[in-house]
Amino acid sequence: MSNRQAEIAAALDVVPPFADDAALSAEIERRKTFIKNTLKQSGLKVLVLGISGGVDSTTAGRLAQLSVEELRAETGDADYRFIAVRLPHNTQHDEHDAQASLDFIGADEVSTVNIADSVNGLAQQVSYLQQLSEARRDFVVGNVKARIRMVAQFTIANASNGLVIGTDHAAEAVMGFFTKFGDGACDLAPLSGLVKHQVRAIAAQLGAPEHLVKKTPTADLEELSPGKPDEDAHGVTYAEIDAFLHGEKVSDEAYVTIVRTYDASRHKRELPLAP
Repeated sequence: MSNRQAEIAAALDVVPPFADDAALSAEIERRKTFIKNTLKQSGLKVLVLGISGGVDSTTAGRLAQLSVEELRAETGDADYRFIAVRLPHNTQHDEHDAQASLDFIGADEVSTVNIADSVNGLAQQVSYLQQLSEARRDFVVGNVKARIRMVAQFTIANASNGLVIGTDHAAEAVMGFFTKFGDGACDLAPLSGLVKHQVRAIAAQLGAPEHLVKKTPTADLEELSPGKPDEDAHGVTYAEIDAFLHGEKVSDEAYVTIVRTYDASRHKRELPLAP
């Protein structure tokens, strides 16, 4: 492991590889305990999370549902509940995966907020967008989608006296692969420190459908590139990112790409600058 690998892994609190199934099960219990303690300490009783149909939100959603079910059993308080939120922009091309995710999670409540009108309304009012190339405008509006989705989740959480869950994990954090004040904004992030294959392992252990566990990750924010795989945006594979974070040797090209991207996206992982 190089010094930079060790430095980055420590900064992101990367969880070591699971030694066996017992370690995997223990990590699941640790994550549920974290969720339950965070909710209890907040004095609130509701969790809110947007469900996309990807493995990250599927995993976080199921952990959330199991956590509130355990809280209800432990406290006898039926007010603990989890709200799963669908946030499509018009019609989502992989809506069937989102529905399969919801079926698996078994949320106490499901709400749908179509963000298209909000995104389009804002875009029409911002003249600066009209000055951009089609590709650049598509990228910027993609970030608007991510931010509007989080606005919707916080609105539901505020109205329900709840907390918003985020799905960020170490393999995304190292690449800065989230929208600042968009999907990077949340009250608690129960997948933090995990690499991608660990998220998949937890999903599988929880019983998620195999096609969701193995689904190709995509942020799906750009209209010109619907369903664009995350790895195409990264320039490296999740296998390489995971190996890097676990201190394993990766190709020189992957090493340089990951370190360069980590350094360039540092501002996303820090609080706003102050004098």
